[in-house]
Amino acid sequence: MNEIIKTENLVFQYEGENNSDIMVLNGINIHIKKGEFVAVLGHNGSGKSTLAKHFNAILLPTKGNVCVDGINTRHEEKLFDIRQKVGMVFQNPDNQIVATIVEEDVAFGPENLGVEPSEIRKRVDEALESVDMYEYRRHAPHQLSGGQKQRVAIAGVVAMRPDCIVLDEPTAMLDPRGRKEVLKTIKELNDTYGTTVVLITHYMDEAVNADRVIVIDSGDILLDGTPKDVFCQVKVLKDAGLDVPQVTELAYELRKCGLNINVDVLTEDECVEELTKLLEE
Repeated sequence: MNEIIKTENLVFQYEGENNSDIMVLNGINIHIKKGEFVAVLGHNGSGKSTLAKHFNAILLPTKGNVCVDGINTRHEEKLFDIRQKVGMVFQNPDNQIVATIVEEDVAFGPENLGVEPSEIRKRVDEALESVDMYEYRRHAPHQLSGGQKQRVAIAGVVAMRPDCIVLDEPTAMLDPRGRKEVLKTIKELNDTYGTTVVLITHYMDEAVNADRVIVIDSGDILLDGTPKDVFCQVKVLKDAGLDVPQVTELAYELRKCGLNINVDVLTEDECVEELTKLLEE
């Protein structure tokens, strides 16, 4: 099986005031392949974090189904298997760090899975090296920066050896340097180890390096495609209250002014290349 996560007509609603049902997800159909790096975008309240919590059965569908590597999340007896396959990293790393020493915190997950001590030692070292935090293994987590704490939280999930890591706005509380560190770590886990990554975010620039971008708006899928396919639809995204990468918006505005420039630029280098072509013409 090539799919790690599949949703079929996923509906989620909760009971609001006066016994009225509030719809959060409205018939979502998504297929995520093993080894894929998928960014899920949406403004606050769009349903993207609710969707993420379905991927390892923190939430269960009101209607429809979610399958993880062929296992339906409704099967309560399979919950342990599901959470071995899909690990979650949340917005605030302090909510995931449970020990007073970094390496002990990273060991916590494998210990709870019943992994042999010698294997735990190996996994902890490899996980810390994979997020470039090995030299801090004997440090106290509270002494670390926000970006370093988040990388420790990611290492804790990596040590459990899941097939997929879902990161729910992991950079929302970080400064630009911390965001850069965490994004570099996420990308390397996907490229080097083939880990499936689902990144939930509202930062457009974080999605540029993903294989695929899914845009959620008011509980529905608005767009689904490669970053170039999605971000070139500037008006659609802006109408939904979302931004695009700055260089993409610059190209869009220049094209509106009559200049012959591609609007699917995503990086500064691509933008420079397009502007150079214009000057040469």
